[in-house]
Amino acid sequence: MINLSDVQAAAKRIDGRIRRTPTVAAGPDRWFKLEYLQHAGSFKTRGMFNQILAGNPSAAGIIAASGGNAGLAAAYAARELGIAAEVFVPVTAPAVKVAKLGKLGARVVRQGTEYAEAYAAAVVRGEETGALFCHAYDDAAMVAGNGTLVGELPDFDTILVAVGGGGLIAGVIAATNRSKRVVAVEPVTACALFAALEEGAPVDVPVSGVAADSLGARRIGDIAFEAAVAAKIESVLVTDAAIVEARRDLWDEHRIVVEHGTAAAQAALISGAYRPEPGERVVVLLCGANTNPVDLVV
Repeated sequence: MINLSDVQAAAKRIDGRIRRTPTVAAGPDRWFKLEYLQHAGSFKTRGMFNQILAGNPSAAGIIAASGGNAGLAAAYAARELGIAAEVFVPVTAPAVKVAKLGKLGARVVRQGTEYAEAYAAAVVRGEETGALFCHAYDDAAMVAGNGTLVGELPDFDTILVAVGGGGLIAGVIAATNRSKRVVAVEPVTACALFAALEEGAPVDVPVSGVAADSLGARRIGDIAFEAAVAAKIESVLVTDAAIVEARRDLWDEHRIVVEHGTAAAQAALISGAYRPEPGERVVVLLCGANTNPVDLVV
């Protein structure tokens, strides 16, 4: 299982390659961790740098599958490290993310209608080329790198984390070393961790909704599931309507632009899916902003 020492080792490995993103006050006993300001627009750049550097890729470079953010992180890290990157995305991936992949120099391959299909094709391609396959979330080095953001936070009691495949929450669990409350937040329409906790093992779930491009993993990663069970993590569910409202609220009240998946964490507070105790110090982790903001300015 990934632990604090793994996160600390990752922090040393990626030092100087990632941004220390700010944490800002969002009201009494509330903070926003602005991880969407990370290079390539999401927390995944931390984990991807650590995964690539730990994996020591060959001349064939790296290959990844992603609905968007992990691919962007892979493309950015590869460019900075001077290696080739090939990214498989589902045909449903947002145009804004696909366009940015090209700008970062990655070769983009569209395959399937959801992440699972793009993933399967990428694995085959990696075996054919010898490129280092970089998992979007279920990889120990990826998880450890993601957890490095916790060391930049002020003292807190609870952190709300949007969950897709689980690479972020697993890193947060490892970094907090079970000393803080970590709350998973998932869309009702894409709740792989919630379902796994209910069933006692990772299971396939249907995926749809406004946040499916970033929280659309059909099955929670093994690393995240084991970490969540060991830490007795609570998972709360939010509706698409609550996510849309939270994303709009972040813009209207704070002038923060994030993607729908990221807004899920804030939706837990706005909708009442998570109700903090009086005086409970809560961090809302805003983890990604690779989105088209046009629908916010109306």
